[in-house]
Amino acid sequence: MKSHFLKIAGLGAMVLAVFGLGSCTKQLNRLPTNSITADQAFSTPQGYKEALAKVYGAFALTSSNGPSSSDLGGIDAGTSDFLRMYWNAQELPTGEAVCAWNDPGLPDFHNMNWNSSNVMLMGLYSRLMFGITVCNSFIKQCNPSVVAGHGISGKDAQDIAEYSAEARFLRAYQYWALMDLFGNPPFVTDKDPIGTNFLPKQIGEDSLFNYIQSELLAIQTELPQPRQNEYGRADEGADWALLARLYLNAQVYTGTARYTDAITYSEKVMNAGYSLMPNYQNLFLADNNVNNPEIILPINYDGIYTQNYGGTTFLVNSSVGADSAAAFGVPSGGWAGNRSTTGLTNLFPSPYGTPDQRAIFYGNDATINSIADFKQGLSVGKFKNITATGALPPGAGTFCSVDFPLFRLAEQYLIYAEAVLRGGQGGDINTAVHYINLLRERAYGNSSGDISSNQLTLPFILDERGRELYWECFRRTDLVRFGDFTSGSYLWPWKGGVPTGTGAPSFMNLYPIPSADLLANSNLKQNPGY
Repeated sequence: MKSHFLKIAGLGAMVLAVFGLGSCTKQLNRLPTNSITADQAFSTPQGYKEALAKVYGAFALTSSNGPSSSDLGGIDAGTSDFLRMYWNAQELPTGEAVCAWNDPGLPDFHNMNWNSSNVMLMGLYSRLMFGITVCNSFIKQCNPSVVAGHGISGKDAQDIAEYSAEARFLRAYQYWALMDLFGNPPFVTDKDPIGTNFLPKQIGEDSLFNYIQSELLAIQTELPQPRQNEYGRADEGADWALLARLYLNAQVYTGTARYTDAITYSEKVMNAGYSLMPNYQNLFLADNNVNNPEIILPINYDGIYTQNYGGTTFLVNSSVGADSAAAFGVPSGGWAGNRSTTGLTNLFPSPYGTPDQRAIFYGNDATINSIADFKQGLSVGKFKNITATGALPPGAGTFCSVDFPLFRLAEQYLIYAEAVLRGGQGGDINTAVHYINLLRERAYGNSSGDISSNQLTLPFILDERGRELYWECFRRTDLVRFGDFTSGSYLWPWKGGVPTGTGAPSFMNLYPIPSADLLANSNLKQNPGY
């Protein structure tokens, strides 16, 4: 079974009791809900590793109690999964996807008329804040004096120090996501007091950027070296990859460009022993954990042990109808929801899939006249719950075993090239062209798609990021960085709810702080415009 580490998240009823935390910031530090105490849960090295599995499990599961349950008090499981809500927020307001469903809050994304009461945004925000709180609680228990108090020493204590660094990385990642999405979220760390009366404050994007940066720099050498940790767990390569992403977007977050630093850290990743998976499609199959030199850090999914109606189960099922579900490895599924617009498919040569094999689309009607009609718009077959040999993984029915790449090498090639074009020092345009051509040679199967240095422009990079990274939760962030997300001059079908596309107010480059948290925490101020 592939997700061995996260299998012990199934033991998380004990750990969840210790991390029994509420969803709104007013309740970030609820007391345990049963008699199991932190002293019991963290009394052994194995207990620490089981707790660490829960820290990671906050990404892959909505609850330790099954796929229909939620860790987040008052928030339905259907709107509490990290990847499902993150994908909606990053993809549906862009030209890469629309959804036929009419769930509350969902049409707001492609209509670009969300507000602070949107239930999808509340679920995403709460999941991220919950994950940070789980990290904080775990990090407290990893304090050397606490560990020594449990009689743990030697190699076991060293392992726990490493677990703490991993939790600090995951906390930094979630703060980065909150900053990217919401700008200025409430801020709380393991240094803050426990108790329901504690109301976190906002510290501003500049200070939050500096905190994320300082955490990632501090834990570099405390994490395992690249590719030396257990599969699905953070290492130094993941740390560098997040730093490169952070620096690429620094001008958006702080007003100060950090492209030289983006080059520095993308190079660290590229020199750390990763390489491209020879076949692009194999990056997104049910056995993508096997012999995969490209994925730096995934969210692990397993159709038996990490069942969840979000994650890649959502990505695969929402992209196919029941009539074609079996071919995509979900014979009991097929939810007929998400598909592409021509804002995505027109990035590729036609007919799709030749010569650029990254264009994995199905259907006959690329034009969408009615968003509610799933058969309009080409279906996306990038994620499939089958193996590279075409076999079904164990337990295939509705739930999927495709791991989702949070970081992979191809993104670092694209970061390097863009940072060079934007004036970062220490890079080289010919080297940038080389890295882009490595991606295109994999896509084309030969050098026929290679570009020259005069073809490597910023508009080309935006398009190439769309071709390489589509449906991997990048597009909104990319469009914001390029100044195109709300622009009336960069349009795609159904942008702003208009068939031909329309612009939106620039304040919508950030999502609003959910109104429920504003009511719960008087220290918080709403983002401008909402």
